[in-house]
Amino acid sequence: MSLKELLSSSPQYESDVQKIQELVDDLYHYRNHFFEIEDSSLMPRKANLLHEKMEKTILDLDNLAVKTKGNPSLKAKTLYERGRALNVEEEYNSESEKLLAKAVKLDPSIIDAWNHLGECYWKKGDLNNAKICFEGALNQEENKISLKYLSIVLRQTKDPENRIRCIEEGLSVARKAVSLDTLDGSSWLVLGNAYLTYFFTISQNPRILKQAMSAYKQAEKDVVTRTNSELHYNKAIVLKYKEEYTSALDSFFSCHCLGSHMGCTRKLKAKRFQNLVDAIEPDTQLGPFLKNLNAGSHSPMVHLKQGYFSDLVEGSNLGIVVLGKVICSVVCEDSVPFTFCIVDKKSNIIVVNLYNLSPGKGVIIGDSVAIADPFFTKIEANHDGK
Repeated sequence: MSLKELLSSSPQYESDVQKIQELVDDLYHYRNHFFEIEDSSLMPRKANLLHEKMEKTILDLDNLAVKTKGNPSLKAKTLYERGRALNVEEEYNSESEKLLAKAVKLDPSIIDAWNHLGECYWKKGDLNNAKICFEGALNQEENKISLKYLSIVLRQTKDPENRIRCIEEGLSVARKAVSLDTLDGSSWLVLGNAYLTYFFTISQNPRILKQAMSAYKQAEKDVVTRTNSELHYNKAIVLKYKEEYTSALDSFFSCHCLGSHMGCTRKLKAKRFQNLVDAIEPDTQLGPFLKNLNAGSHSPMVHLKQGYFSDLVEGSNLGIVVLGKVICSVVCEDSVPFTFCIVDKKSNIIVVNLYNLSPGKGVIIGDSVAIADPFFTKIEANHDGK
């Protein structure tokens, strides 16, 4: 007997299932509308408060004591709802995986159970099984949740041979998810991320970046997605690439205010900073440019003069070489350009954008960087009145 037939044959079963679903729906409403329900001062405690709410929901489910013996479809539904409740947090929950796996085994027709099980596998890092779950759900019924997660899984594939194909397929799947519900901000966010990955991996066409930003703007119209830190972080990445730094700072700040630690690193201690400044030695760290410093007027070599960051003028600085130590870098997957900060012997700091860098290459804190004929741009950015 199917769950639908079971519910229609007994009002008691329908009442039990409705109570269970309402409890878990209330839990997810609390998570998705946290910033509307709670005071903003409680933002740092969101994860803890959600965990407490989840534990209370599990106790309430236990207190219902729904009798499922002899009713596999009802048993599957109760297992699914309990597994869904445990899956409400960002972290992987092994008990949730077990319950959801049992639910789909008892009743493979519960598409939402397949989606939550796929999400569990995704959180676990098991992309293959996650993909199987989402594709299995889509074989039964086309739905936006399966499509959204399938897009994410495809874009995260580690197989270098199929990387391009998977990114293209992930973009196509994300478009389909949006077409099913054009008001769903989460679908627009996934589409924006798909465009962003496509841009940095396959084709750096400005039109693709524009489409990503357009998708993010659509996502912001949804009150739930608007409070998703990932939306503001990825939007900031686009703005940073376009060198719209004031807007990028605003988006990064919004991401931070929503409790995200995406892209956060430790601060460089003052003593470590001074040690890096003291360690700058032109005689040993200018590399091949050292010969240019010593080139005479009759030498065929181009003569360079060592300068400091304060000597630079806007535009091209021909005939000058500057030297500094790396004090930080901006770590972001699929981000172009590679951005880092360097300090010179006078403790002045500049930001360096490095383009056309090979994948996996970069600099780390403490590296020496010499730049000949640097192109310098002064950028004014305002944030929070500063």
